[in-house]
Amino acid sequence: MYRIGIDLGGTKTEALLLGPDDAVLHRERRATPLADGYQAILNQVAAMVNETAGLVSHAGSYTVGVGIPGSIDALSGLVRNANSVCLIGQPLQFDLERLLAHPVGVRNDADCFTLAECRMGAGSGEGLVFGVIMGTGCGGGVAIDGVVREGPHRICGEWGHFSVDPQGAECYCGNRGCVETKISGSGVERAFAARYGEPLTMDRIVELARQGEPRCRAAFDTFLDDFGRCLGGVISILDPDLVVLGGGLSNIEELYTEGFQRVRHYAFHDDPRTPVVKNRLGDSAGVFGAAWIGK
Repeated sequence: MYRIGIDLGGTKTEALLLGPDDAVLHRERRATPLADGYQAILNQVAAMVNETAGLVSHAGSYTVGVGIPGSIDALSGLVRNANSVCLIGQPLQFDLERLLAHPVGVRNDADCFTLAECRMGAGSGEGLVFGVIMGTGCGGGVAIDGVVREGPHRICGEWGHFSVDPQGAECYCGNRGCVETKISGSGVERAFAARYGEPLTMDRIVELARQGEPRCRAAFDTFLDDFGRCLGGVISILDPDLVVLGGGLSNIEELYTEGFQRVRHYAFHDDPRTPVVKNRLGDSAGVFGAAWIGK
């Protein structure tokens, strides 16, 4: 059995083909066409699945799984809680299965990431793992003994929409000061532009902060402190054996040094030792999890 995985993100969409032995046979990234709306995203995902399926030998069958920045409502079958807001209220799974004439598994991208890291990455063999995606948005997943929990509302681990600052920036979910507004790339960029009147990308903010530029250094310090406060609170609630970071922002090395010290400061313990580690499967490890939840 071959496995096709699609990681549908707010910035990029990635396709993966695994062979029967889980060897990587194909991997490709494309920009997500958010500006063109739901239909363009749907068509791109379907095209990437079909192109990847074309690489499967005629004798082999395959499964298809898709990780999305949201979840499928168990009752309505519609997408909910997606930071790619054009997906909200859409029958994505139904539409993909219709276009592909093939069953499709769909699950939250942070759940897919957590599954991947527990199966083959940094969380392998751990008891309770909290998986974090920090990129365009901010999501989380919880695995217990290698099994990722969804919960009855399919929101288990969704720390990105826990409000930590009622006076903070408005979030697309309708609340203010959500974790996602504080420590996602898009959240930091919006906060910087609102404060200084100049748009800078997250990459540029980090680069200039390391060079000592005062505005970027202040924004970066705030980001690290918010990271510590938010993750320290999660550790106080779950007391996990391991926290593993994924998404593009997981490549910021200061998260594992200065950021980790902020986590220790905010966690409810006098000597918190919870490891906060970088993923082992790459910043888009969720595409492996998507392949493994396929139908």
